[in-house]
Amino acid sequence: MASTALENNPLLQKFTLKDQAIPFDLIKTEHFMPALEVALKEARQNIANIKLQKEITFENTILALEAASEKADTISGIYFNLFSAEANEELQGLAQTISPLLSAFSSDVSLDPEIFQKIKFVYDHMVELNLNPEQSRLTEKMYLDFARNGAQLSPEKKDRMRVLDQELSILSPQFSENTLKATNAFELWIDNKEDLAGLPEGAIEAAAQSAIQKGKPGQWLFTLNAPSLMPFLMYADSSRLREKLWRASSSKAFGGEFDNSGIIKKMIELKHERAQILGYKTFADYVLEERMAKSTATVFSFLERLVEPSKKAAEKDLQELKDFRQELEGKSEIKPWDFGYYSEKLKEKKYAYNDEELRPYFKLENVIEGVFEHARRLFGITFKPVTGLPVYHPDVKTFEVYDSTNNDYVGLFYMDFFPRETKKGGAWMTSYREQGLWAGQVKRPHVSIVCNFTKPTPTKPSLLTYDEVRTLFHEFGHAMHGLLSKVNYRSISGTNVYWDFVELPSQIMENWAGEKEGLDLFAKHYETNEPIPEELVRKIKLADKFQSGWMSLRQISFAWLDMKWHTADPKDIKDVDTFENEANAATRLIPKELGTNQSCSFGHIFGGGYAAGYYSYKWAEVLDADAFEYFKEKGLFNPEVAAKFKNSILSKGGTAHPMDLYKEFRGREPDPNSLLRRDGLI
Repeated sequence: MASTALENNPLLQKFTLKDQAIPFDLIKTEHFMPALEVALKEARQNIANIKLQKEITFENTILALEAASEKADTISGIYFNLFSAEANEELQGLAQTISPLLSAFSSDVSLDPEIFQKIKFVYDHMVELNLNPEQSRLTEKMYLDFARNGAQLSPEKKDRMRVLDQELSILSPQFSENTLKATNAFELWIDNKEDLAGLPEGAIEAAAQSAIQKGKPGQWLFTLNAPSLMPFLMYADSSRLREKLWRASSSKAFGGEFDNSGIIKKMIELKHERAQILGYKTFADYVLEERMAKSTATVFSFLERLVEPSKKAAEKDLQELKDFRQELEGKSEIKPWDFGYYSEKLKEKKYAYNDEELRPYFKLENVIEGVFEHARRLFGITFKPVTGLPVYHPDVKTFEVYDSTNNDYVGLFYMDFFPRETKKGGAWMTSYREQGLWAGQVKRPHVSIVCNFTKPTPTKPSLLTYDEVRTLFHEFGHAMHGLLSKVNYRSISGTNVYWDFVELPSQIMENWAGEKEGLDLFAKHYETNEPIPEELVRKIKLADKFQSGWMSLRQISFAWLDMKWHTADPKDIKDVDTFENEANAATRLIPKELGTNQSCSFGHIFGGGYAAGYYSYKWAEVLDADAFEYFKEKGLFNPEVAAKFKNSILSKGGTAHPMDLYKEFRGREPDPNSLLRRDGLI
C-alpha cells in the first residue's frame, strides 16, 4: 500500500477524540490489514529490542513484553469486537486472514527460547529484584502463560504447536460466522392472521415491522433472534408453527450449507493434540490448571453434587407440567417446543401473572437509568450521556463515567442493545481499551456491553422481558468489573481473572433486579409512570423459584456437555450428534428430537472462550449466592459491604488469587449450600 494511504489510515493515527476514543466513522474494512501489518512489524522490532538487553530487569523484560504489541492489540481488539457486533460479509471473511496472522505472531513470541529465559530469570529472582505484589503477579502470570504455551518444548514440538495454533485460529471465527449465517438464513413468514393467535400485541407488531423492512407489508416475519423467537415459543397457540421455529433454532449450523459438525471434530482433535504435546491428558486438564476449580475431577464432582437435587426437582417440574396439560387438554405429552408455552400458562395459573404483564414496567430507558442508579448507590459512580463521539452503528449509545465523590474520570462506556443481521446472538461485555498501562501511562478503560433486546416499534418503546432486564444487569456487572479496575498492568486488570471467578460480578448484579428495593428504582409503567405494584413484585419473587430445578439442570447439562467434549479422546468421537446424545443422556428428561443438535451452535465453547469453562456459570452462582446473602444480611445498599465488594473484588482484577480476594471481601470462603438454599433445592 502506498505510504500516503498508510499515513491516512485511521487505525495508525493517534486517536485524537476525547480520551482517545475510537474513530469508528473513519475506519473501513480495507484499513485493518495494512494497519495490522505495520503494527506487527513494530511489535516484532520491540521484541527484538528486548532480546538485545544484556541486563535483565522487570522493566526491560516483563514490562517491555506487556507493552510490546500495544498497537496490534488495539487494532485486533477493534476488529474482533466489530466481527461480533457489526460485521458485513467482507469484514467477517477477513478473520480467515487476520486470525492466522495474529496466531503466527503469538507463537513466534511465546515459543522464543531467548525471551522465555529472560522471563524465567525474573520469575526465579522475584525476591532479589524486590518486586511488589502486583509486579510479582504479572511476572508469575507471564511465566505460566509462556510455560503453558510451549516455551519449554523441543524444536519439533514447537513447530507442531505453531501448526495447531494456526489451524485453531481459523476454525473458531469460522464456527461463529457459520452460526450467524445459519441464524440469518431462516425466516418464518406468516400471512394468515389466525396463525398469530396467543401472541402478545408487541410481538405481533415487531413481526409486522420486520416484514415491512423486508418489503412485505401485510405479513409477519419471525426469526431465530431471541426477541422474536422467545415470545413465539412462549405464547403462540399454533403447535405446528412453534415446532417449526423450535426445530430451526435447535438445528442451527447442523447439516446444510453452514454445517459446523466438521469444524467441531477438527477443533476437538487439535485441542486434544495440543494439550498432550504440553503434557496434559486432556484439553480440560490444560485449561483447569489456571482456574479456581484446578482439575477435571473437581469440576465433575461439583456438577455431580448439583445434578442429583437439580434432577429430582426438574423431574417434579416436568411432571407438574404434564399434569397441567392433562388437566387442560386431556393429553400429557410435552415436546420441547411445548415446554415454554405450557410453562407460561402454568405460571399464570399459579401466580396470576405472565411475563408480558411485566413488560410495561421495563421500558429500556428506565432500566438503563435503574442500573446507573444502582451503580451510584453501590459504587459511587455516575454516567453522563455524551454526544458527538463516533459509534459503529446508530443504535450505540455513549456515556462518560465519573466518580460521584470527587468527579474523577472513571472511563468511557458504550451500550448496544438491538439485534441485527450483522450482529451475533446473545449478550456480552467487551473492552476497547482495558484499564492499565498504555504508552507508559495508566489509562482508564473503554468498556462496551452488547445485547439483543426487544426493539421499539412505531407505537411502543423498547419494553423488556424480565429475563432481558436480568441480562442487562448481568452484563452491567461485567462492565463494573472492567470500569472500576484500579491496577497498573492491563494483563491483570478488570475481567482478566480466572474464568470461574469472572461471572461473580455479573451474576451478583442480577440479584438486585429481583428485590423490591432494587425494582423500585426503575420499574415504572411506561404510560402512567406508576411504580410496579407490590403485589406484582411479590409474584415475581414467588415465581423466581418456579421450575428452578429445570433451569438448574439445563445449565448443568450445558456444563456437562462442554466437559465431555473437552475430556474426550477424539479417536472415540465418530459422529458429533452421537457423541452429544451420549453425553447428554445423564441430564436429559425430554427425548431428543431427530435432526436437532446443540453443539453445532454452542458458541460459548466453540466460538468463544468458555471451552472447558462453561461450568463457571454454576461455580460463580455459588459465589454470588453467598455474596448476596451478605448484602441481604447487612442491607441491599449497605455502603460498607458495597465498598468491600468494590475494593476487594471489582478494583483488584487479577492481582491476587480469586479465593484470597473473595475471603478479603467476605471474611471466609463461600458456603457451597448458599446456591441450593437460594434455588429452594434444600
